[in-house]
Amino acid sequence: MRLVLASTSPRRLDLLKRIGAEPARVAAPDVDENVRAGETPRAYVLRVAIDKAHAVPRAADEIVLAGDTTIAVGRRILAKPEDEADLRRMLALLSGRRHHCLSAVCLIGADGKARTRISDTVVAFKRLSQAEIDWYVACGEGMGKAGGYAIQGKAEAFVRYLAGSHSGVVGLPVFETRALLESAGYSLG
Repeated sequence: MRLVLASTSPRRLDLLKRIGAEPARVAAPDVDENVRAGETPRAYVLRVAIDKAHAVPRAADEIVLAGDTTIAVGRRILAKPEDEADLRRMLALLSGRRHHCLSAVCLIGADGKARTRISDTVVAFKRLSQAEIDWYVACGEGMGKAGGYAIQGKAEAFVRYLAGSHSGVVGLPVFETRALLESAGYSLG
């Protein structure tokens, strides 16, 4: 059985390799990641992960793995910032607050059945000064990241509390991913 990663994220690929899963190929899924009216953060992240998995063609001897991660402050979904002003708004919102990082994983097995898991991690940022927000925006690390930050980088210095999956916040919860791969009969190295 060959594994297909439906993501071009280098972080997801690295996290897969940490658990002994080596994708035979990597494919970029083309899906609509816009939040739908009334969609909760949990429903949103799960839908996008499932859509990504289904968007990649699968041969009979392949299984497809996809994931999606989002940041939620209450019912508000913080997607990837559109520009520096949006990033500043997100960081100000996260400053001194707890938020949820939801990371969904979808695996389409050889039987064509979709299996899913969601990791919900609570993260609390310290209260950020304007100088810290300016510094983080200037480094450019938060652009292209859900919620406007990368916990595996400079933003880790802002985290005063984390309960859940660190790898889920990075982009792929390895515990849940490993369980899905094993349930599909994929042999981990």
